[in-house]
Amino acid sequence: MLTDVTLPLALLTGVAGMVAGALGGMLGLGGGVFLVPFLVQGLGVPMPQAVAVSLTTVIATSNALSASSWARTAINMRLGFMLELLTAAGGLLGSLTALLVTPRTLMITFSVVMALMSALTFMRRDVRNNLPASVDPGPWGGRFLDERLGETVSYRVTRMPLAMVTSFLAGNLSTLLGIGGGVVKVPVLTAWCGVPMRVAASTSGFMIGVTATSGALVYLGRGLLLPMLAASAVVGVRLGSGLGLRLGRRLPPRLLKIILAVVLVLVSILMVSRLP
Repeated sequence: MLTDVTLPLALLTGVAGMVAGALGGMLGLGGGVFLVPFLVQGLGVPMPQAVAVSLTTVIATSNALSASSWARTAINMRLGFMLELLTAAGGLLGSLTALLVTPRTLMITFSVVMALMSALTFMRRDVRNNLPASVDPGPWGGRFLDERLGETVSYRVTRMPLAMVTSFLAGNLSTLLGIGGGVVKVPVLTAWCGVPMRVAASTSGFMIGVTATSGALVYLGRGLLLPMLAASAVVGVRLGSGLGLRLGRRLPPRLLKIILAVVLVLVSILMVSRLP
């Protein structure tokens, strides 16, 4: 386990946090999916400690996303609260089993999840879930102003049981891998549940902070959280998330999905290429 944090290590972690924050803010993923491989493979931080640091940055990204006026208009509170109940339950299970799983198993799981989500996102890159504003959104859907189209659009949430199961699994993976859970929820919600990319990213950003908080407290209680490293990462993430939010606002959903798919497969390859 790492015990001493040097100044160069802290600075590099801050830079990595900026990149993770920009990507996380743009895609609603929390940034941990990008930060964990960098800490583990690039800087040699043990997997459990990298996950602990990552969870603190997920909280920071969630706060930044939820505070953004652009993101708030797209957050589906009713859907978010329902799915977060299941995500939190999955996160609790993950926190109880996280330290019983070997780092190698965690790294393989991380890589497989990233590869699957990349494939799903790319295959469904052209799916658009916007409906005319006059369409009834149903009990879980909603309406929001699509600034690229310059008009209010509606959407209906379909396959709610799938969204609920996915949220439970996302919560479990969030605590195990420090990835925030959005990397699982966003692709599934946009591909099969009728949720537009912007709504899925914003709602996911709102939810991930709650899940990450419970997981981070468990790691803190077990002495695995390195305060200086976490502080550097959080500062970097907060700086980068503002840029990510602006990019996410301007780029078309199809391009955002392609960026997400490419980044996820690169992360998967990076993690699995250096398995111990």
